[in-house]
Amino acid sequence: MTEITRAAMIVNAKSRKGRKLFRRACQRLRDLPFKVDAYAVKNPAHLDRTVRKALEKGPQLVILGGGDGTISGLVDLLVGHDVILGVLPLGTANSFARTLGLPLDVDGAIDVFATGEPKRIDLGMIDEDYFANCAAMGLSPQIAETVPHRLKKVLGRVGYLGWAGYQLGRFKPFTLFVNDGTGEKKLRVVEVRISNGPYHGGTWLVDDASVTSGRIVVQAVRGHYKRRLVKNWFFSFLGRDERHHDTVSFSGTSIRVRTDPPLPISIDGEVLAHTPVTAHVAAGVIEVMVPRGT
Repeated sequence: MTEITRAAMIVNAKSRKGRKLFRRACQRLRDLPFKVDAYAVKNPAHLDRTVRKALEKGPQLVILGGGDGTISGLVDLLVGHDVILGVLPLGTANSFARTLGLPLDVDGAIDVFATGEPKRIDLGMIDEDYFANCAAMGLSPQIAETVPHRLKKVLGRVGYLGWAGYQLGRFKPFTLFVNDGTGEKKLRVVEVRISNGPYHGGTWLVDDASVTSGRIVVQAVRGHYKRRLVKNWFFSFLGRDERHHDTVSFSGTSIRVRTDPPLPISIDGEVLAHTPVTAHVAAGVIEVMVPRGT
């Protein structure tokens, strides 16, 4: 393991909660056995240049603080650099942190930077864009584009589910065409997940997906009726196995995905692409700090 003598922490501090947690994290950073340069970024448009500035100082560990969208949006900048990624989960779902087995509180997450170990993992890719955890099309992007900020802030995951129910009134099933290298398949579906890890929206949904498998997974929720999607989300929220009865999965190193009609794609909560796309796995492309023995 590379000895860590210097680290950088970049936190998405747009929200009041983010700024409060940044201050809490800075207090805990003093207990670490190495120096940490800390940056609170109130304007998300400045996150990229802040990460680049931090990398110029040659840290061995770069800690990204925020939700899944923040991690996915910045992880591209770390690929190709000899640095270890540290995750400070400050979002609503924190799916990537859950996949890594990280504590979801500030104190526990920072303890991992001192006592954990680096683990080499995969990242997903949508065309040429890296992502950490999961991309989706169907209801999820519709929620991501329309969910009121206050509802998300106050009710968290429960608010997401409530808003999902409301959005069903505007949602229509669509046709998925997927090619995993064995020929194109056509399915009538209500949601599609492109997964590097098993969690989506903070709940375990994709059993076949793993950050160390060297494969990307496309999971489709089948059916013509909206109630199938409600059932799938409801049982996943409860952790019940019934959610798997309405899904079909494809896996490979590269999978072509298109839809009729063309649809927006939410990448870890941010709408950043539209079908058609090719989903890839970038196997073992980055190291991340995880609890020892994970």
